[in-house]
Amino acid sequence: MKYQALMLALSATIGSHWANAAEPIETIQPIKITEPEKVELGKMLYFEPRLSKSGFISCNSCHNLSTGGVDALPTSIGDRWQQGPINAPTVLNADFMLAQFWDGRAKDLQEQAGGPIANPKEMGFTHELAVTTVASMPAYRERFAKVYGADKIDINTITDAIAAFEKTLVTPNSPFDKYLTGDQQAISADAKAGYEIFKSRGCAVCHNGPAVGGTMYMKMGLIKPFHTNNPAEGRKAVTGKEADKMVFKVPTLRNIELTYPYFHDGSVWSLAEAVNTMSDVQLGQKFSTEETAQVVAFLKTLTGDQPQIVLPILPPSTAETPKPQPFAQ
Repeated sequence: MKYQALMLALSATIGSHWANAAEPIETIQPIKITEPEKVELGKMLYFEPRLSKSGFISCNSCHNLSTGGVDALPTSIGDRWQQGPINAPTVLNADFMLAQFWDGRAKDLQEQAGGPIANPKEMGFTHELAVTTVASMPAYRERFAKVYGADKIDINTITDAIAAFEKTLVTPNSPFDKYLTGDQQAISADAKAGYEIFKSRGCAVCHNGPAVGGTMYMKMGLIKPFHTNNPAEGRKAVTGKEADKMVFKVPTLRNIELTYPYFHDGSVWSLAEAVNTMSDVQLGQKFSTEETAQVVAFLKTLTGDQPQIVLPILPPSTAETPKPQPFAQ
């Protein structure tokens, strides 16, 4: 009930508040890379399939930088073709989130990076074997020594480097960012109307800030139940509190037209359907066909410049590198 009360209270004042204050959405600025060698090492590890038991799955498998930082599947495919438990959120602009994973169990990108490696349903490896694998290759040892000042490789330096790379994955210069900075022609009349609906009807209570989300937790099915077959319990899995069941981190709406299917269960493929579902179960409202189309037009203006990534050349394995185990024994 605390989430419902919060939403209703905030929704009651949101229209007048933002009519007289700064906009709820902030622009995303281009990234300034201050540690290029660490970022490059992190990029190599992000694309490194040998961090998985199969030697086939990398971070990019589920967070594909060619497809909006997601795998475009309801739930991801893990080690030995196991079905993942939840929809893979986009890695783009993830550093703007208050925490990582849908349930917020990782405090930052570095902590998140270590999770899938050791998850038997994801990359299926162990941290110890991941370290052994990376350390078995002289080219990696040389890079780690240069970046971290010693020929020492451990899970902390591996995940620190991956996080450094992921922090660069921002998407500036969206049409809406240009609109916010004064270019009135950057978005259409329908998109402008959609943004006004987005603000006045309560969407911006949860979806705000530079990532247009990710700054708070909220119950999925706030006003009406959200029906799903997905067993994920949200924050309850972290806190153990029944009140936190079905409470998830609010997802970013940046690049939302690229990051289908939607919601934690990946059950909705249409952006229009996602808008209508949220207006119903979160706001207790019904948008007209025209209003839905206008909100969708606005949401599409949140697609920014995608990271332009040159694929890294990874070092060859050595006799000491653990052999991949791609198939069931």
